[in-house]
Amino acid sequence: MKKLPASLLSGVVLLLSVALLIAVGAWYVQSDAPHADATLHLTRVDWQDSDGRGFNAPPALVDSAALPPSWRQASLPSALPVTPLPALASPAFTVRTTWMRFALAGRPITADADTPAAPLALYASRIKTDGTVAVYLNGRLVHRAQQRGQLWNSLFTPLWILPDQAADGAPLKEILIRVEHAPETPVGLSTLWLGPAEVLQGRYYLRQWLQRELPATLSAAFMVVGIFALFVWFRRRHETGYLLFFNLAAVSFVGHLHYYVSLPIVVDWFAWLTANALFWLLTVIHLFLCQLHGRPLRRLTRAIVGITLTISILSLPVLGVLPVFPSTSLLVPLAYAIAVLMGVTVSVAGGVCSWKRSREGLLLTLGVGVSTLLGMSDWLLHNNVVSPEGWFLGAYTNAVTFAMFGTLMYRRYVNAIAEVELVNAGLAQRLEAREHELGQTHRRLREAALRQTISDERQRLMQDMHDGLGSTLISAIRSVEHGGVSDVKVSQILKDCLDDLKLTIDSMEPVEADLLLLLATLRFRLEPRLEGTDIALVWEVQELPTLDWLEPSSALHILRIVQESIANILRHTRADRIRVATAHAGDGVTVTIEDNGQGFDVGQALARASGRGLQNQRRRAQALDGAVTWLSATSGTRFTLWLPLARAPKPTLDA
Repeated sequence: MKKLPASLLSGVVLLLSVALLIAVGAWYVQSDAPHADATLHLTRVDWQDSDGRGFNAPPALVDSAALPPSWRQASLPSALPVTPLPALASPAFTVRTTWMRFALAGRPITADADTPAAPLALYASRIKTDGTVAVYLNGRLVHRAQQRGQLWNSLFTPLWILPDQAADGAPLKEILIRVEHAPETPVGLSTLWLGPAEVLQGRYYLRQWLQRELPATLSAAFMVVGIFALFVWFRRRHETGYLLFFNLAAVSFVGHLHYYVSLPIVVDWFAWLTANALFWLLTVIHLFLCQLHGRPLRRLTRAIVGITLTISILSLPVLGVLPVFPSTSLLVPLAYAIAVLMGVTVSVAGGVCSWKRSREGLLLTLGVGVSTLLGMSDWLLHNNVVSPEGWFLGAYTNAVTFAMFGTLMYRRYVNAIAEVELVNAGLAQRLEAREHELGQTHRRLREAALRQTISDERQRLMQDMHDGLGSTLISAIRSVEHGGVSDVKVSQILKDCLDDLKLTIDSMEPVEADLLLLLATLRFRLEPRLEGTDIALVWEVQELPTLDWLEPSSALHILRIVQESIANILRHTRADRIRVATAHAGDGVTVTIEDNGQGFDVGQALARASGRGLQNQRRRAQALDGAVTWLSATSGTRFTLWLPLARAPKPTLDA
């Protein structure tokens, strides 16, 4: 068995709950068994009509005996018959006055024993009229709904009067109700209840809450949600559904003002506004349905919009001054009839077009159908087909519309969350896949970088051994093969080879960009070699800035430059003192090596083939963006190596 959609099921449950609430309230209002002995239920009335011109303020005192003796009897609840209008000179300004009299002589009220002094209250479910209402007790005015002019919200407000006791303390003998209204509009009256206020107030408050306060609360909530939809539309102009939702909430709010407005409304424009709002409401709902099921229905849309505009123009109060134009009190029932027909048309068309195309359209069509049925009850009340004690269920069409569109908004909200969660899950999967790919790529790049580093380092070592250790060993081998080389010379060559090998190893040690640490390593290697000589090593170094560019290949260049300078001193100068010093000089650092041996001609040494050691020092210094200088005299030689604090970046292959 196929399950009903959750949104449709929730809408049906809400409608059934509202219907049950109204039914319970109606049953409670109609039931009078618990307090039958403490109240009077007035079901018979004497009434008569009189015609006049214009609305007049009710007098403060009225003697029913002074009225014409043309009383007729009627049973309540009922709508009093309409007496034909006599010919008058100015029928447009004719107002009919209906008097209704309840004689209480011989009908005492039995109060409860515990509350003998409880105040009396007069309660009636409804006085159906389009005019003013005045109530007299024993001929004295105790209630006035409006001083003069037509009254448009008395249909939805129950009558509740707490009369003061008569000045002379006389018992209540007569209730007289005076109603001024349009001649063609019948007066409808429910039964009256007279009794202790605490007994009747439950009836009054329940009807007041169900007929006015509950619909007002639901309408206000609908309007708040509509305003929220309007602000959403401001940010998302391409989604016209939010604008239609706001229009629906606003029109629905205006169309139901007459159900719960507190103050008496006497302006014909109010009736025009509330009556025409029903047609605007159906027009907006039809446009919303067209958007849901995706079919424009242009002919039907033109017809609905045309009918709405025509009725709105023809019902303008300014046209009521025309002699041939019917009164607004007659137009309102006619407008309700047309609205019911439009509601049926919109509901049927929306249901047919939404079938198998849009669940949301079917849900909204159901709401329009239910609202149309509720509106038919109002039309029946307006035309006195049902009892005046009935309920204007049209007040709950706002609740039905709110429930239907609230369900639509809830569905879209939940679906949007589900779509976002689905998108997030997809994005999470894609992100996980990309992270895995990036991890694999990073691993491969790291392995490639490691292989390249090993290859570069191997190439560097091979090149360095070829230029340094290799060339020295080759020279030694050739010297031994040709003979004529003393053992001392061979020993010196082998020591130089050992020093080259040690320097190569030392250059691979981490020095953390510290030149002093690198020089300290060199000193550690030189001291054993100087111990067998009479040469004193003076170490005068100071703190230097770090060289961020110092890495193994650069360190080897520096070590070989310094080693070559010290080796030259040991071989050629016959010095007995070597001084090594460092200094910070502007944008660089200097390493100075001085000796006190015999000097040499720097220019001739660089020009001779035997000066390759000096040329190698200069080449290595230039490779580091540095420079070397020699200052030689008969008293000794000063060698200076200058190194920059920062080196220019090496050009990349892309450049």
